[in-house]
Amino acid sequence: MNYKRSEAKEASKAQFRGVWAAITTPFTPDGEVDEAGLRHNMRHLTAGLAIEGIFCTGVMGEFWSLTKEERKRIVEIVVQEAKGKCKVIAHTAHHSALETVELTRHAEEVGADFATLMNPYYPPCNDAMIYDYFKFVCSRVNIGVWMFDAEYSGIGLSPALTARIADIENVCGIKIPRPLEHYAAVKKLIGGKIVMSQPDESLWMKLMREYGQTVHMSSPQPFLYQTPTWRPLHDYTALGLQGRFDEAETIAKTLQPLREIAAKWLRARWVNEKLIPIAYMKVWSEMLGMAGGPVRTPLPQVPDKERQALRAELEQTGILSRVPVAKAA
Repeated sequence: MNYKRSEAKEASKAQFRGVWAAITTPFTPDGEVDEAGLRHNMRHLTAGLAIEGIFCTGVMGEFWSLTKEERKRIVEIVVQEAKGKCKVIAHTAHHSALETVELTRHAEEVGADFATLMNPYYPPCNDAMIYDYFKFVCSRVNIGVWMFDAEYSGIGLSPALTARIADIENVCGIKIPRPLEHYAAVKKLIGGKIVMSQPDESLWMKLMREYGQTVHMSSPQPFLYQTPTWRPLHDYTALGLQGRFDEAETIAKTLQPLREIAAKWLRARWVNEKLIPIAYMKVWSEMLGMAGGPVRTPLPQVPDKERQALRAELEQTGILSRVPVAKAA
């Protein structure tokens, strides 16, 4: 981090811009963390896709399945590979507030730029308890901390609670994957006090144009929708942030076929089955040349029949033809 604790809010406003990716944790066939695969993915994201920032060890990273030692090692590798290329925000939340402090201090010590804390998900909490959790952790670290109002946690942050947490000195942002009505209610209360990001790529153009959002932080779409030779999300974001919305919209519309596939294979899994679709993200990313591997139990693997069906649909969009043959899955 290149700022003092008291400067976290201003540092966040200055450093969060463009496209940030929420990465998966690649595993070897026997279920170990694939360190070589993680390094390969980081180089693909930075050199190939020009990603501005990386969100690691979060929901997409299967944080609940990782040991504390694995979480630390992953952050270390991501920071090493990101140095001089992009920013890093590490998810460090744990149901133990003490372990959250330990993981957050570690992220700070090894060079992560920011940390993020998902809503405490156990035990069931009221607003006062959630506030105390954030206050406890943030008062014991210097790094800038983002809230992550994750729908997966089962506990949401009300606009009033979000605004109260935003007053903590080193709380400097919120990833808020909630409906636009909720986003707007939060924004009305906190104004420009902290950085806000609603991470639905299909809303990104609207968020830039109508809400002044400056960062897509963060989703797997930056590596599911792009290849090193075709970077529409990167390109339309750059145009949108320049206020060239008509040009940006033209490029953004080219992603509609991929959005429809994501809605079917990813979002629908969660909505209809309450299944976090990381296995499908990994299969998709492997087809684009990244390391993925299996998911850890209790998440189920992707059946071969579904893997083949997903490939067929992606082939129809033309994205797989943009991947060098030697790197395709």
